[in-house]
Amino acid sequence: MMSKFFYSVACILFFIVGGCKNEADKSSVSTEEVVEKQEKTIKTNAQQEPWTGQQLLEPRDLAQIVGNSQDSLVIFSLGAGGIIPGSKDTGPSGEEQSLNNLKKELEKLPKDSDIVIYCGCCPFDICPNVRPAFALLNEMHFTNHQLLNLRDNIKVDWIDKGYPVAN
Repeated sequence: MMSKFFYSVACILFFIVGGCKNEADKSSVSTEEVVEKQEKTIKTNAQQEPWTGQQLLEPRDLAQIVGNSQDSLVIFSLGAGGIIPGSKDTGPSGEEQSLNNLKKELEKLPKDSDIVIYCGCCPFDICPNVRPAFALLNEMHFTNHQLLNLRDNIKVDWIDKGYPVAN
C-alpha cells in the first residue's frame, strides 16, 4: 500500500515539476525515472524536517520513563486523544486553534523543560500534526523537546506493545 502511495506522489510531483512537456515526452518517461525522482524528493523532505534524528524518542524509551513516573517530563498529545498516561491533549496541531492551544500550554513552561510530543493518527512521516507542533517548539526556543517515533501509529507502536495507556 505504501509503495502505491509513494508512486502516486512521485507521479504527481513529476508532472508538477514539468517533467513531461508534450505527448512525446510522456511516452519516454520510465517508471525508474519517476521512482528516482520520488526518492530524491523524499530525501530532500527528510533533510528539511524540523527535528533531528537525536530528537526522535523511541516508544520503548518513553514507556520506561512513564513507568518511572518522572514528574519533570511534559507530554503533549497532538491528536491521538491523550492515550499516553500524563499527556495533555491539545488537539490536532494541523488545525490553527489546536496549535494555539499548544502554544498557550507552552507559554507556561520554562524553555529548558523536557517535552515530548506525539500524535499517532498515522505514520509521522505523513502526519499533518507533528510538523507544525515541532516547528512551534523550535520557534519558541525550547531546548529539550522530542518527537515520539511512532512509525505506524499509536495502536501499533504503543498500545499493541503493551505500553501504559491512560484510563
